[in-house]
Amino acid sequence: MKTSLETLEGLKRSLTVELPIEDFNQKTDKILKGMSSEAKIDGFRKGKVPLQMLRKTFGARASADAANELVGETIGAALEEVKAAPAAQPNLTKVDSKGDKTFFYTVEFEVFPEIEVDDFDKLTVEMTEVKITKADEDRTLTGLKEQLTEYKSVKRKSKAGDKLTIDFKGMIDGEVFEGGEAKDFQMVIGKGSMIEGFEEGLTDIAAGKDTTLELKFPEKYHMQNLADKDVTFEVSVKVVESPKEPKEDSKFAEKFGEKDMDALRLSMKEQMRVEIDGRLDKINKDSLFAALLDANDFEVPESVVASEAQSLLQEMNSRMQQQGMPENPDMPASLFNDEATRRVKLGLLVSKIASDNKFVASKEQIDEKLKEVSLSYGENAQQMIDYYNEDPSRLTGIELLVVEKMVQDLILDKAKTTLVNKKFEEVATQQQ
Repeated sequence: MKTSLETLEGLKRSLTVELPIEDFNQKTDKILKGMSSEAKIDGFRKGKVPLQMLRKTFGARASADAANELVGETIGAALEEVKAAPAAQPNLTKVDSKGDKTFFYTVEFEVFPEIEVDDFDKLTVEMTEVKITKADEDRTLTGLKEQLTEYKSVKRKSKAGDKLTIDFKGMIDGEVFEGGEAKDFQMVIGKGSMIEGFEEGLTDIAAGKDTTLELKFPEKYHMQNLADKDVTFEVSVKVVESPKEPKEDSKFAEKFGEKDMDALRLSMKEQMRVEIDGRLDKINKDSLFAALLDANDFEVPESVVASEAQSLLQEMNSRMQQQGMPENPDMPASLFNDEATRRVKLGLLVSKIASDNKFVASKEQIDEKLKEVSLSYGENAQQMIDYYNEDPSRLTGIELLVVEKMVQDLILDKAKTTLVNKKFEEVATQQQ
């Protein structure tokens, strides 16, 4: 076997492999003989068709199969000979079996980049911290009370805190926009769940009354086709209900699994800390890795980015199905290329740093991380732990999290950090 590796543009490589033509001919004849037992040719019995007749009838197909088999049997050794590790499946671009002495083929592929990680002490990482205040605790307790708040229908006009059941129709330029119409829609005045002016416009109205609201969508509305547009809402108020908040007593605490209000407040505060620490971990990890990416720019294989983009598209479609929304079959995976590129770069960087520092997750670290992750499963935590431990291969993702944390700690130990204080509510409501 003779090999020749050529460097193309960027990370692309071209590998040509030459083999004796006898190897190809023998492989072709073997395939043709295998066909003879099933081949049907007029004038010959099965298994008795001459090789020359088989070659004339099935030669092209046998040649193609022989070439594919030879490539499959030799590509591994050829890549090893030129010390090349493809980032994705090589693409067969040329096959030549017409020579008298030589059969050769060419494959093209991309390789992973050689990465030189910049010194960590040059990095500046913004780290966020949160102090939970008494006001934060009171707001959280109010949220628990709202969960148990009962509403009773009243005949008076609506006011802040009331729950309304309404029918509404939203129109832009006289046409109802998609998602702009609903029946028996429920909302609480003062919650801020609707665009500015909507809840205010439904204050001081009794059940059975209709009203028209002339409003405007925010300039930075999450649906771009509606952003900054004037809109008219025709609203029918069907029911007005007044809230009756529960008392803060032992019965209330028992609803949340605690014996009294002191125990509930303590449990609530601990849960707030766990929740906010989880969010801070992600925020600070994202900040650290963003700084790492900014300091280390390099090319990544297009084939790997394309594969990651396809995975992101599939993840989005899966989430849409879970939410009862239809998939968009026409959406191209290329829309996710930017995020896919970021993920691929980050994965290569973390892998490089872990390899350079010989980071390996111990069983104790994996078990501890698994226990930590299981906490988000509540009463099903042990079931989740058992599922992972039943098959060691399932622990790969947990192991990667451990190694990733080791990389984070290494960087933070050397990088410069700036602390930013944020309010609990700001972080708790921040979209992940």
